[in-house]
Amino acid sequence: MKEYPTKSIRNVAFASHSGSGKTMLSEALLYFTGAITRMGEINNGTTVSDYQEEEKRREISIATSVIPVEYQDYKINILDTPGYTDFVGEVISAMRVVESVVIPVDSVAGAEVGTELAWSYADKFGLPRIVVINMMDRDNANFQKALNSMREVSDRRLIPLQLPWGEKGDFKGVFDLLNKKALKGAGEEALDIPAEYLEEVEAAGMEAIEAAAEGNDELLMKYLEGEELTKEEVLSGLKEGIKAGSFVPVLVTSATSQIGLVPLLESMISLLPSPEEAPPAVAEGPQGEEELPASDAGPLAAYVWKTTADPYVGKMTYFHVYSGVINEDSRVWNQDMDEEERLGNISIMRGNDHLEVPTVHAGDIAAVPKLNVTSTGHTLGEKEHPISLPVPEYPNAPFRVAVNPKTQADSAKLSPTLTRLCEEDMTLSWRQDTTTKETILEGMGDQHIDVAIRKAKTLFQTELETTVPKVPYQETITKTGAAQYRHKKQSGGAGQFAEVHMRVEPLQEEEFEFVNEVFGGAISRNYMPAIEKGVKSVMEDGVLAGYPVVNVKVAVFDGKEHPVDSKPVAFEICAKQVFKMAVKQAGPALLEPIMSAKVTVPEDNMGDILGDLNTRRARVQGMDTSGARSVVSAQVPLAEMQRYTTDLRSMTGGRGIFEMEFSHYQQLPANLANEVIQDSQKEEK
Repeated sequence: MKEYPTKSIRNVAFASHSGSGKTMLSEALLYFTGAITRMGEINNGTTVSDYQEEEKRREISIATSVIPVEYQDYKINILDTPGYTDFVGEVISAMRVVESVVIPVDSVAGAEVGTELAWSYADKFGLPRIVVINMMDRDNANFQKALNSMREVSDRRLIPLQLPWGEKGDFKGVFDLLNKKALKGAGEEALDIPAEYLEEVEAAGMEAIEAAAEGNDELLMKYLEGEELTKEEVLSGLKEGIKAGSFVPVLVTSATSQIGLVPLLESMISLLPSPEEAPPAVAEGPQGEEELPASDAGPLAAYVWKTTADPYVGKMTYFHVYSGVINEDSRVWNQDMDEEERLGNISIMRGNDHLEVPTVHAGDIAAVPKLNVTSTGHTLGEKEHPISLPVPEYPNAPFRVAVNPKTQADSAKLSPTLTRLCEEDMTLSWRQDTTTKETILEGMGDQHIDVAIRKAKTLFQTELETTVPKVPYQETITKTGAAQYRHKKQSGGAGQFAEVHMRVEPLQEEEFEFVNEVFGGAISRNYMPAIEKGVKSVMEDGVLAGYPVVNVKVAVFDGKEHPVDSKPVAFEICAKQVFKMAVKQAGPALLEPIMSAKVTVPEDNMGDILGDLNTRRARVQGMDTSGARSVVSAQVPLAEMQRYTTDLRSMTGGRGIFEMEFSHYQQLPANLANEVIQDSQKEEK
């Protein structure tokens, strides 16, 4: 592939709901521009974008693919993102490194939850966008209905720049409202608009030209004075208005029928900003914040937005050059790891194909294999001018599983495999739960976790099994309790002797406090560390059900020792027993983790969701609306939310989403606590 200067590059994310046609639109543009000789099909697993085995098996995109499309001396780097909400991390990573977004909308289903999610992230990143009403050749296709559904989602004006020439089986092309021409098929040939459509096209065209005039004060004055705007002025006004977010243009296509492709390509080139026209990146430099316009002459700053494990070439690192240039066989500085990396061959990726280039200019997106320490979110630059580019915020993972190695050999690979998986995907994380002694893998949903587990097997040869994780309960006390215990052991030779009188009290602010209240030397100070050690060991393992004991003040107020037989180990053993006895006298209780959850659903599902939350012991904190959707904020026990992702999708037909994070611990009701204690006792047996 040839090199492209910054001004000839467009970085565009295709983001929307699953099934809106993003992958096939990318495929159609590749085919139309001659990059591939035949169009692939999702059902056959032959598309350029969906090249992973998991994508072919599931027939959905699960990772962002880079699809560079060359057209009229421009290169459009299309980032084809997954539409399934489990893989929203891929959408966020893609939007981090583009200057604009194309949002395809299914002409039958209209705006869906994934469409709204993509729209909200485009808002968050402040990206100009184009809406494409896609698949207009489908049965039941309805342009106006799909457009109206987008107007419910959007807080910006939607301005059609095209109208469909027919619908469903009669869809044959588009009407260009700016040039007042009919574009048949892909759109290479401009024809006169049929007489029966002229009035509709004239009216819609006036709205588009008015929007263009509003994008620039000079054009607005010229328009208000009755002067006709030139084509260049109209495009300039539209581009300024789109960049400012005043409105969003709407186009019409059918990827599978190859209709409307030329005007889409031309719109992406003429209406969406190049990297040098976008606001400069803001990085953290040696002197504080530093603006980085997209220029080959600037200091090198490349953001790593994606890493993958390729079974043939190893680790692949995808980066966007925000400033400066990157050459093959060169050295760069990883600011985050404080280490130098050696770059070998540099490739422009097209799906899974490597198109090697010697140089990558500012604004372009490329990939390099086999970097040692670099992972997603890192910045590559110059050691003499270290720069860090900001990492976007990713949502908290609401779905958890406990993972266990299948064999002893897998056990040794567990930690490095999980670390590699999480380096590739910023919405995956893993940790050792000290409370339940389980290895926890957290993701966005069951599909997300399932893909990760399969990837562990196929790419890293590590077989893992998953189970529903235990809830990390805690134990505490509700009142003051006291006990005394004597430990005495005599078996010939030196014996063991210790007697401890202990009091335990509830503690509000701290987890643990140990106090020595012994006066008169009944127990030497030398034995207090051993007593405290014994108490802490029981606190780790629990008294009621095997969970850690928290919020307890322990006071040793009396006891006895023997001049010969007393030793630290005796007092440690004694402390364990007396602490257990004191806790049982102090109204022991279980604490459960409470999560702050935010559930977003269509208004029609609101009643069902509230009813379901009530069965989960939720406390609803508030209700709000966001566009045509309702948002419920609630505090819910973690035990009731372990598989809520799956349940919510079932209740809302896949249109509901939620996020949650830890809030606090509170006492578990006695009847439920008894069940947990009984289950724990059964496990011990």
